[in-house]
Amino acid sequence: MSAPLTPPPPHEHSSPDGWRGQSPSSPAAGQLAAATPKDAGPGKPGHAADTGLGWYGQDGPGMKTEMREAVVTAVAVALSGVLLGLLWWWLAPRVAYVGDVTGDSWVVYVKDTEGEQAVGADGTFTLLALGFGVVSGLVVFLLRRRGGVPLVAGMALGGLLGSLLAWRVGVWLGPDQDLIAQAREAGRGVAFDAPLELGAKGALLAWSMAALVLHLGLTALFGPRDPEHFPPPPEQNSTVRLEK
Repeated sequence: MSAPLTPPPPHEHSSPDGWRGQSPSSPAAGQLAAATPKDAGPGKPGHAADTGLGWYGQDGPGMKTEMREAVVTAVAVALSGVLLGLLWWWLAPRVAYVGDVTGDSWVVYVKDTEGEQAVGADGTFTLLALGFGVVSGLVVFLLRRRGGVPLVAGMALGGLLGSLLAWRVGVWLGPDQDLIAQAREAGRGVAFDAPLELGAKGALLAWSMAALVLHLGLTALFGPRDPEHFPPPPEQNSTVRLEK
């Protein structure tokens, strides 16, 4: 009489990923769990999406800080327009007028009809504004090298306001606007200086344009560069086979 047949031992089925008979508590399974952290996910530090541009707090100071710096820059640049006005009033050529009496009324006319003093006043203002724009762009770049749209906009707005302020300061410091009153005060046939005027109103944009062009050039050449981010290499999980 033959002995009863014993059932064959259960066969081990290999998993699709190459693991054989691995329990969750085995060391190899622990290595696999460490390779894929549980916290990985969108917005988590272990996720690949965070390897791109980074968090805003690390890239810039924040919108409130940038707006505050832009306002301070605009005010500082605009106030320097007082100095531009003083220089324009001091350096601009004067247009000479002469008064005469015709009947019972006074008339005034330009002493040198072929002179270019009026054009020289516009040119002086334009050159001074360009110089102030270069200085403004350089100072703003050196103080805030990282730049930013609000900062540049504040600098441009400050340049425009500074030009307007300089224009009004120069006119206010110049001779009286009443030519007849000046002619009567000077006397008949005596030359006197005409009021300081800015004929070319486009010169008011010279300050802002010069500051923007210089700041853009300095930022392109010497500004900070964003670090290049590359995607992480794909992880290659080595399969562990346990031999009996």
